[in-house]
Amino acid sequence: MPTALEPVSLPGWAWERAEVRQALRARDVGAVFRYVQQYAGASQSRIATAVGMTQARVNEIINGRREVSRLDVFERIADGLHMPDDTRHLLGLAAGREKRIGGAAFDLAAFPEVVRVYEAQNSAAAEIQQQAREAHELDVLAVRGLGLIGLNDSLLRACLPREQGGKGLRIRVALLDPESEALARRAAEIGESTESLAGGVRLAEARLRELSDSCDISVWRYGMLPTWRVIRTDSTMFVGAFDAGWEGHESATYKVMATPHGPLFRGFRRMFDAIIAGAQRTV
Repeated sequence: MPTALEPVSLPGWAWERAEVRQALRARDVGAVFRYVQQYAGASQSRIATAVGMTQARVNEIINGRREVSRLDVFERIADGLHMPDDTRHLLGLAAGREKRIGGAAFDLAAFPEVVRVYEAQNSAAAEIQQQAREAHELDVLAVRGLGLIGLNDSLLRACLPREQGGKGLRIRVALLDPESEALARRAAEIGESTESLAGGVRLAEARLRELSDSCDISVWRYGMLPTWRVIRTDSTMFVGAFDAGWEGHESATYKVMATPHGPLFRGFRRMFDAIIAGAQRTV
């Protein structure tokens, strides 16, 4: 029989179960502990030892008499239960590797719209593509957009319904004006020639124009120094940032969901609409 000192370890498939992931998203630690009991056969004493609590405290949490709200406690629980990185993200925590290299883990409880944090866009690629395939609306705010939507092997291109009349998908793409001062400044920031960066924008426009006969697509040129990189699929956004130190796809990517009173999703959508309102349509 396992003792209280033996580590608690759930099989990988248990962390992937829908009910477990839902409990993590809701930060329902009582439910998580109950699933640990069910799938790992762990007693309250073993759970308590693993996560640095008393057995009485674990009992209170399991039975709904106490809730967990502190970030350091969530961290201790995640470490004690050996949660995989994608599971840690559901709790709003940095991945274990990110934590080891000094990446800041911050409490997302104050930002319930931010439901997941990815190390970079590549880590979110599969989920972005799945969301795009099911969307009715797709907004993209980028610099040149080749890696997002301009090329055949780009992140979103394969998700666009070229057949069946576009299935009603409305696409809006905002790209940096190749003739603007902002583009020249961005080129200098990333060590690229202005001509090369401008050529990439024009190539993306030309490739997107090819979609105009199969999708409801519009392409716009904006003239401000890029700050945010945004992909919106209906009520979900994936947001990254541009800076002098990195390209947009290298940024941490935040999955933001629309909520009744949350300001982030509404703010980013309002920003995108404002950029479009002041931009020049080219497609």
